[in-house]
Amino acid sequence: MSNTDTSISTTQASESIESVSSPGVVQDSLRDANVKVPTQSELSTVESKLATARSKKDTGDAAFKVGDVKSALRSYHETLLYLHGIDKNALKSLGMASPSSPSSISAVDQAAGAKDVTTEADIILEKVYANMSACHVKQENWKRAVDTADKALSKNAANSKALFRKAKALGELGFFEKAETALNEIKKVAPNEAPMADAELARQKMMDRERQKAHDQKMRGWLSREKKQAASE
Repeated sequence: MSNTDTSISTTQASESIESVSSPGVVQDSLRDANVKVPTQSELSTVESKLATARSKKDTGDAAFKVGDVKSALRSYHETLLYLHGIDKNALKSLGMASPSSPSSISAVDQAAGAKDVTTEADIILEKVYANMSACHVKQENWKRAVDTADKALSKNAANSKALFRKAKALGELGFFEKAETALNEIKKVAPNEAPMADAELARQKMMDRERQKAHDQKMRGWLSREKKQAASE
């Protein structure tokens, strides 16, 4: 693969945004008597916020696809506002809505009282943060790219796109060892993406060598000036 081909493939990978796709949760009864059962009004409010969040995310995705990164980020930030304002007890009761019927209300799964129940809101948050990271990569805002990728990974450590964006940003910031760790993790969680991870690793190693070469030249120049100065004194 040529350097041009590698650049194109890694760029496409870092810019590919994620849609919301999650398995539905089968309606089940609440098994823990201590779990607070939200009222129908509370569930309706949560469902309304989720619907708005989905819409905002879709708007952000559409903006990103046509190159309007600023508008995409604005829509993603608005999505976060709706998701972060959702009642946690209601979220546990709703669980993840079925993709075939997004507006339907599902109860929590068999572990009704579990603290780490994954809801549709969690899934949307993961995708939004991963997509925000893609926006920041596009803008070469490397620190923000790492921060948002980490937030996506806190929801799903196996999100290969978030790992790739984090690795790319870390490399641009000069943290090549950390970038390599993230790229190696991609090969574990998504073996089919190993060629992409290897191509990015090769690109970063070349970039690291060029930076080291420039640094060495700068140091040689500095030492040469120091010697001349010492000789003239």
